[in-house]
Amino acid sequence: MSENTVTTWTTLSEAHEALRTAVRGVAAEDWNRPTPCAQWNVTQVLQHAAGDQVGFAAAITGGPWPSEDPFTPSGTLEGSPLAVAEEAMKASAAAWATIGKDVQEVPVPVPPGTLPAPVGVGACALDAAVHAWDIALATGQPSPLTPGLARELMDVARRIVEPLRDFGAYAPALDAQAGDDDVAELLRYLGRRPDWTA
Repeated sequence: MSENTVTTWTTLSEAHEALRTAVRGVAAEDWNRPTPCAQWNVTQVLQHAAGDQVGFAAAITGGPWPSEDPFTPSGTLEGSPLAVAEEAMKASAAAWATIGKDVQEVPVPVPPGTLPAPVGVGACALDAAVHAWDIALATGQPSPLTPGLARELMDVARRIVEPLRDFGAYAPALDAQAGDDDVAELLRYLGRRPDWTA
């Protein structure tokens, strides 16, 4: 695509807004609280989420990769939490804006290394949205996942998550429960309990 062409990816925008809302809602004293990602606190989940967004951008643009491994977050942020999140999301959104919707092989930092554009951007959105949920639940906020967004992300999750479980990126799926809505269905598929509490 030419430099002047911008592709709009609604799902990614919605997922980024969910992450933005969750980060804004964290009180100063809550950054060390436990999260649904059992080994990480809220700060570490944010570092991971931001690192993944930077990773997607780097895979597309050839730009810089995250400064630390998103899977071993230090728990120490350089800059304000919102600034860290915004910088990562800006890089990701800008990279995806250069990718046409019909591109069949987009470089991505997840197996198998390239994905069709709608699936790749969905993978990026899935990561942002589910970690927005982790942060929100850990800090007593309402879930930022809407049923519509969850439905879109479930389609992507079914296409990409199984190989990622082998790397520990997602826990084993949990059994569906009677009365599950679209959000609960997605969360259980990703190995999360919709009724999780700290």
